[in-house]
Amino acid sequence: MSYLVLARKYRPRSFDALVGQEHVVQALANALTQGRLHHAYLFTGTRGVGKTTVSRILAKSLNCTGADGQGGITASPCGVCSACRDIDAGRFVDYIELDAASNRTVEEITPLLDQAVYKPVVGRFKVYLIDEVHMLSNTAFNAMLKTLEEPPEYLKFVLATTDPQKVPATVLSRCLQFNLRPMGARTVQDHLAHVLAAEGIPAEAGALRLLARAARGSMRDALSVTDQAIAFGGGALVESAVRDMLGAVDRSHAIRLIEALADRNGRALLAEADALRALGLSAVGTLEEMADLLQQMAVAQAVPDALDTSEPEVLAAARLSSRLAADEIQLIYSMALHGRGELSLAPDEHSGLVMVLLRMLAFCPSGGPATHEPVPSLAKPAAAAAVASRVARHEVPVPPVAQIAAPAVVARPQAVAVRVAERTPPPWVDAEIGDERPVEVLEASTPAALVAVDPVQAAPQRVPSAAAVLSVATTPLGDRWAGVVDAMARAGSISAMVRELAQQSQCLGIDEAASPPAWVLQVDRETLRSTAQCDKLEAALKQHLGSDIRLEVRGGAVIDTPALRNAAERERRQHQAEQIIHDDAAVRALMDQYPSARIVPGSVKYQ
Repeated sequence: MSYLVLARKYRPRSFDALVGQEHVVQALANALTQGRLHHAYLFTGTRGVGKTTVSRILAKSLNCTGADGQGGITASPCGVCSACRDIDAGRFVDYIELDAASNRTVEEITPLLDQAVYKPVVGRFKVYLIDEVHMLSNTAFNAMLKTLEEPPEYLKFVLATTDPQKVPATVLSRCLQFNLRPMGARTVQDHLAHVLAAEGIPAEAGALRLLARAARGSMRDALSVTDQAIAFGGGALVESAVRDMLGAVDRSHAIRLIEALADRNGRALLAEADALRALGLSAVGTLEEMADLLQQMAVAQAVPDALDTSEPEVLAAARLSSRLAADEIQLIYSMALHGRGELSLAPDEHSGLVMVLLRMLAFCPSGGPATHEPVPSLAKPAAAAAVASRVARHEVPVPPVAQIAAPAVVARPQAVAVRVAERTPPPWVDAEIGDERPVEVLEASTPAALVAVDPVQAAPQRVPSAAAVLSVATTPLGDRWAGVVDAMARAGSISAMVRELAQQSQCLGIDEAASPPAWVLQVDRETLRSTAQCDKLEAALKQHLGSDIRLEVRGGAVIDTPALRNAAERERRQHQAEQIIHDDAAVRALMDQYPSARIVPGSVKYQ
């Protein structure tokens, strides 16, 4: 006796046996029970989700006569009457299946439509199933429109397609459309377990999980690959054998790659990539496994209770979620997805995978969640060396506190005038004459002196207006650092992320007496304070100064950076440009002539 594949042997024969399409089953069952039958149905969905199966069950429901031969239309066909058996066997004369992929012309559709005028021979209804209906030609669609719109009461059309966008709107409007969804991995896994239990084949849970993931939402694909796995494993499904058959990447490889990224260990990262190549594992599967692991890590950070902790893979994701910050996980996840599309452009798959991993390493900040730790005291070299890894790596003693300005003590400049933003209504609101508020000017009375400033409170607060003037608490060290950054930027020695690090950093101190001289910077953006960017900035600074120096970059709040100075200068120029326009004689004359006229906020730009 010939072997019947699992996909055909376990094809559902009733709505109760159909899994993963409960929304379609509910709608059809209620329509059959209430007798509200449409004359044309359109089933859409990807391959192997049950379009043809639902069509056959619907045909049996319409023509079932019951075990005693006295039954009528039902949502639960008996499966034993002649109509049910003949439809299952594919020999029911009133149930006609047409493959539109090989019968797509009007000449092949016309005979089918000509038979529509004849009543059913043995059944209650005549059912036409046209599979892959989107393959029909335009003339064939036009030929069937009238019959599809007003068929005889005994004729039912069932159309199935994987590409509903190619079906004309005139056909869609005549059909009741049901979208069969791809099935979830858990649904596929449970069904495979049921099928294998009925077959008496032992299977490990890990093997079923791999098969369910390989099916990608198609139950037919899942059963087909299960047939292959049974043959490969000699009648048993073992996880290691199924993984070898599918060429799937073990989750342990993805875990080691994520750990290497969290530790910023490039050597371990490349060693793991070489191990994957030696095992013959695909780069696409590696990036897919990493993406799946990163997705679970992101869920573990955002909603820990949403994870199923009974899965061993989920436990590893929960453990790794504390190693990377949320934004780093999102960045690496995006790189893994985009890297899959770039593998085909690489000289070979392995080099493409290596470049994707190195890109993750280059853009991934230092390991651990992004937190702003308090700046350690420079008077405690041991504590400072434990936090500032760069000092420990260069084996340079920490400069004494007397030689570096404390971050909480800065030199305040001369009193700065702060212009409070005018509450100007939007240009589409007509303002009444005399409703403009006067400009308030606040004069700082504290003379230039050394005063204690809280770095967080002293951070510039931007007024939500283009006309506001930003006040920056400048320091002598800030003047020197701003000049150095500007010179390096003009010379082209810093660019991209390195230039951004320099612009966003505040110089806390320069120890000229140390050997080599020590420069201490502080930046509030943790993503900029990566080892690679700091090394590049140190190299550029050495080239600019023409001497050897040691650079230490810390995390913390800043109050005087080149970026803040540039922003303050831009706002000053913007305010100056607005003032020039406002004081222009011609503008004032127009505003006097038209009392309701005013200068639209944001329309003035300085050059």
